[in-house]
Amino acid sequence: MKYDFAAIEKKWQEKWEQEKPYAAVTGDKKPKFYGLIEFPYPSAAGLHVGHPRPFTAMDIICRKKRMQGYNVLNPIGFDAFGLPTENFAIKNHIHPAIVTKRNIENFTRQLKMLGYGFDWERVIDTTDPDYYRWTQWIFLQMYKHGLAYKTTMPVNWCTSCKCVLANEEVVEGVCERCGAPVVRKEKSQWMLRITKYADRLIDDLDLEGLDYIERVKTQQKNWIGRSTGTEVTFKTNTEDDITVYTTRVDTLFGVTYTVISPEHPLLNKWKERIANWADVEAYKQAAARKSDFERGELNKDKTGVRLEGIEVTNPATGKVVPMFVSDYVLMSYGTGIVMGVPGHDQRDWDFATKFGLPIVEVVKGGNVQEAAFTDCATGVMVNSGILNGLKVNFYPVSFTAIPWLPGRRDVWKKIMKSSVILSPKVRHSQAWTRSR
Repeated sequence: MKYDFAAIEKKWQEKWEQEKPYAAVTGDKKPKFYGLIEFPYPSAAGLHVGHPRPFTAMDIICRKKRMQGYNVLNPIGFDAFGLPTENFAIKNHIHPAIVTKRNIENFTRQLKMLGYGFDWERVIDTTDPDYYRWTQWIFLQMYKHGLAYKTTMPVNWCTSCKCVLANEEVVEGVCERCGAPVVRKEKSQWMLRITKYADRLIDDLDLEGLDYIERVKTQQKNWIGRSTGTEVTFKTNTEDDITVYTTRVDTLFGVTYTVISPEHPLLNKWKERIANWADVEAYKQAAARKSDFERGELNKDKTGVRLEGIEVTNPATGKVVPMFVSDYVLMSYGTGIVMGVPGHDQRDWDFATKFGLPIVEVVKGGNVQEAAFTDCATGVMVNSGILNGLKVNFYPVSFTAIPWLPGRRDVWKKIMKSSVILSPKVRHSQAWTRSR
């Protein structure tokens, strides 16, 4: 028997329009299930193949839940604001309001034709004033409570779309939508301080009863990227001290160089002091054409430029060490400046080897001239002055308690008198403060 899909699908879709079997029932006593997809944004004339993939998966789940007796809410909507829609309107010489209305109508037709079980009684259009009045109200509440603020930061900028892109939207240095080059650009952005809730978000992933699969929990924890460490202040030969965030302050005696992010504002401030500024500027421009993902790859070639004229003093040893600019340091992590401990970090070892920098062993074990000794969660300190002979794990994982540890207070007092300024910190490695 031939399946006449055109007639059969049309028949049942018309029946669904009349009887609304997929509408959630307010006040129903059945157990509730909320199935939510990421709403499409109608910046093109119609759906693309990437839309049905997640929509179909959620549709299957929602249909199963209905068959199991749940009162299912599976809404649909259109994330219709944004520069992609405006660019589409400009390209096609149509007012954004008109093109958005047309595109939503076509998206709706296509979604219904695909037979999805959305609750069409609950459709959201973000360009509807009755909707965005509430997003504006929510923003104002966040602003009043210090959760929304404006700042300047480096972003991924599409040179064609003229808009900010998420890291995931940059593929091999170009915009995934239009293929135009993407550069890093300083822009004034409204930000949401969601880092304020990062600890609760990561801790609540372990709550009893949370039914996320373990793989998803791990992905969430890695994305939040909490780390516990210390901020250390280093003196420079300029009027500016620099602050470095590290999770291994115990290896401070092994610091033989420092690295600053290409976007760090101190670079421009030191422009007149840096003898090879032309090389630094060229490197900054090259780094601006790379995404954070590309720059953060562990196995990528190590590149950088030494800042001639800038010197940094290791506060533990008193020795002067050089500073480099390198694209593997991101402004979104820590302070945008890192200390290099090549004896015990493989990436630092690769960098030091390439640029001929000293490699000092400060945790006993291995041969640091051949490779970084990274199995140093425990061990004995060496070449570390007053710390020699102490075990690495002589303080707890959380650095908050370091200055007040019984029995080791004098040790840290001596270090702090050597001009080290220790400040306990908890950091979240991802750019938790997102711009849109």
